[in-house]
Amino acid sequence: MAKISAAQVKELRDKTGVGMMDAKKALVETEGDMEKAVDVLREKGVAKAEKKSGRVAAEGMAAVAVKGNKAAIVEVNCETDSVASTDKFKDLVAELADKIATEEPKTVDDALALSTANGTVKDDIIETTQVTGEKISLRRFQVIEKGDDQNFGSYLHNGGLIGVLVVLDGADEATAKDVAMHVAAINPEYVNRTQVPADRLAHEKEVLVKEALNEGKPEKIVEKMVEGRLNKWLSEISLDDQEFVKDSDQTVAHFVESKGGKVNTFVRFEVGEGIEKKTDNFVDEVMGQIKD
Repeated sequence: MAKISAAQVKELRDKTGVGMMDAKKALVETEGDMEKAVDVLREKGVAKAEKKSGRVAAEGMAAVAVKGNKAAIVEVNCETDSVASTDKFKDLVAELADKIATEEPKTVDDALALSTANGTVKDDIIETTQVTGEKISLRRFQVIEKGDDQNFGSYLHNGGLIGVLVVLDGADEATAKDVAMHVAAINPEYVNRTQVPADRLAHEKEVLVKEALNEGKPEKIVEKMVEGRLNKWLSEISLDDQEFVKDSDQTVAHFVESKGGKVNTFVRFEVGEGIEKKTDNFVDEVMGQIKD
């Protein structure tokens, strides 16, 4: 029997995207013949994960895992919401969030290389791709560490289509969860207005000035108008200044302060945001079939 090297196994995995054990078995079966091993995997349907790589995965779910003073929020994508609702996919996402919170990888590549019972995180993703028949990918994650005097709050909306992780200085977990729910619903951009970049602030002011002048307002009152509109805009994008979704009579900052705390940071993942979803042109598809 031919001796199979680790380099051969790696080469076959790189070519086909299969798991370590599948690659080794194929090489053993073909006595180390790389091309035959690829054929064996294709015939068995194991290498089909490779064929999914060009597809657009814009569905999926977000998840949050908390491990003591560390927490991770992750987004894992698939191609359809029907796969996103399966137990296989949900279990994968939960396991990835748990693994990432525990081991704190720095990059997606680092996360994919983490060891699991089946080999690596990448192997687990490939296996789920093979079972579901859809391209599955770990898109992004963020790990946050808090102090003993801080509190995590998390919230998943609509089965994980939106995931939020919040950190409060002081207060308690219930308050932090309420803030996470608010972030999910209202989608602030910053914790407070001091975090808004100076160039963005200057651009917004410039736009508002032109807007006011175009309305025919006298120049002497434009400055006051712009100041008011700029203040309104800042309150809309800053979490602290937003009307609290559960009590519009107070801002989020006032709500948290009433519970003995202050908002420190938040992360909000909305599944598929920023991904250009593929849209098929039905007419072109039909015409293509006629030409064939």
